Amino acid sequence: MTEQIVQLQGITKEFIDGGVSHRVLDRLDLLLTQGDTIALTGASGSGKSTLLNLIAGFERPDAGSLSLLSEITTSWSDNLWSHFRRVSLGVVFQQFNLLTPLNVEDNIAFPLRLNGLDWNSWCDHLVDSLGLRPLLKRHVETLSGGQQQRVAIARALAHKPRLLLADEPTGNLDQLASLEVMKLLCELAAEQDTSIIMVTHSMECAQFMQRRWHLNNGQIHE
Repeated sequence: MTEQIVQLQGITKEFIDGGVSHRVLDRLDLLLTQGDTIALTGASGSGKSTLLNLIAGFERPDAGSLSLLSEITTSWSDNLWSHFRRVSLGVVFQQFNLLTPLNVEDNIAFPLRLNGLDWNSWCDHLVDSLGLRPLLKRHVETLSGGQQQRVAIARALAHKPRLLLADEPTGNLDQLASLEVMKLLCELAAEQDTSIIMVTHSMECAQFMQRRWHLNNGQIHE
């Protein structure tokens, strides 16, 4: 039986702005199973990034239940959330969020060290597939946007996460670089059967995912 990676049931999230309540997620249900790859689209402000933040545990829902790796997270402590993020979650940000004091190799190795792991053959495979071998000793601030995004992908996948969350991962790249990065991201994730939820405004990037979800009025439409 295929494992459930993410399950949301009746998830509601509201924000107060100027004394007015805005419900961005409205009793939302969704299910993501092992190996699923999802493109999440929707208008600006529709709640796409909020949904990713809820799944990552950076925010909490106002109502409903969230299960990760078949475990209900309602009673998770901060330590359990930290363990999930450290061991089972990879994140790729639009702004890269690399550790600028470190070189490329140390950025990629960072999640490994958090888990007490050493550099291994999978890391070598990531580096070679993403064309990063000549850049390993370079400091990340000296790299182009496309190169930095490749480093971010390698870092997110280095510890073989069960789930990858990507928020506009190609938003700062030109079209050619975007498509190249998407192809590599999908190929590498597929090798480890990693599930992906990717927020994107690009229909071309969305085509790389198996399924497409659209968030509108607090609900997912496939």
